[in-house]
Amino acid sequence: MSSPDRDCMGHTLAEKLRALKLRGVLWQMAERGQIIELRCEMPQCYCPKGRSWFETAATSKKWAPNTDHYPILKSKRGYRAASNVRLSHVLCNQEDWSIRDRISTMLNNGMSLQQIAAALNKTKRPEPLNGITWTPVLVRSTLVS
Repeated sequence: MSSPDRDCMGHTLAEKLRALKLRGVLWQMAERGQIIELRCEMPQCYCPKGRSWFETAATSKKWAPNTDHYPILKSKRGYRAASNVRLSHVLCNQEDWSIRDRISTMLNNGMSLQQIAAALNKTKRPEPLNGITWTPVLVRSTLVS
């Protein structure tokens, strides 16, 4: 009988992360059973092969596993600790940070949520955000998700 922490191939999540060359806090969390599955946890995942597809950084800079500081961003002095990280793809993490930073800058410049939504609707974004229409509610929820 196999352990619930092992998949049908007999590999633990920690072993999968190690094979993907991921070290540090996410690997330690997997070892302790604090990560449930190998899955991009970003609100929007851009990977065309899905949230569970990861490659090593040697084969793909976009789809390698990455440590996302959440809920407190690294730029806001968030620590790389089990209570403040989640697993992501490199590109998904970069895009999430980029849009949050852009929205924060526009808010700090005094723009309304409606003005920000209009500005974002004029900007070409990668899928899946490319197909959405920004609204004031979506702009606000992006900052708090």
